[in-house]
Amino acid sequence: MDRLYTYFRSSAAYRVRIALNIKNLPYEAIPVHLVRAGGQQFSPAYRARNPEARVPAWETTQGVLTQSLAIMEYLEEVFPHPSLLPGDAWQRAQIRAFCQVIACDIHPLNNTGVLNYQRAQPGFTQAAQTAWIHHWILRGLQALETRLAGQAQQPYCFGPAPTMADCCLIPQIFNALRYDCPLETVPQLVRIYQHAMTNPIFINASPAQQPDAET
Repeated sequence: MDRLYTYFRSSAAYRVRIALNIKNLPYEAIPVHLVRAGGQQFSPAYRARNPEARVPAWETTQGVLTQSLAIMEYLEEVFPHPSLLPGDAWQRAQIRAFCQVIACDIHPLNNTGVLNYQRAQPGFTQAAQTAWIHHWILRGLQALETRLAGQAQQPYCFGPAPTMADCCLIPQIFNALRYDCPLETVPQLVRIYQHAMTNPIFINASPAQQPDAET
């Protein structure tokens, strides 16, 4: 069985768990704790699989694939139904652009490595880091809210069924809520999140449902 190296609170791993659930694909979850013992992702055994020392990593008989968007694109090519990238070429490009705002613009500025680096700097204050987190999350989410404003209201980002965009959005909203980020300016994104969290596909992928979840 294919393996997903994951961490319950990693939004990047969370994206892939949602995609796997949408496609109803079985897998073995291998937890990699990003904090305990200095971070298990830095162990020689894990680095041998993923030199980037990050999660997720997707291990198949062919080898190991890293980076959440690449993993989801691979799953889409190998298991095309139900589709994470439906529609014509233009809509698929729109979905990819939406995903990249989250995966390339928002998430890298607030991931564990960046936040740990900030905490290690002289003069660090938690208040300054909270302001940093809120600024970059809201900057990206407000752009996505505007992007969706011209569309007819749908249950998910790009229609009646979840796509790769929702795989990326739901973990990012989860992170925003975790950091007490005010979301009054992105009501449409909040509505999509609330709807998604009534769907077992998203519920079962959520951090609280993972075998390594901490209470």
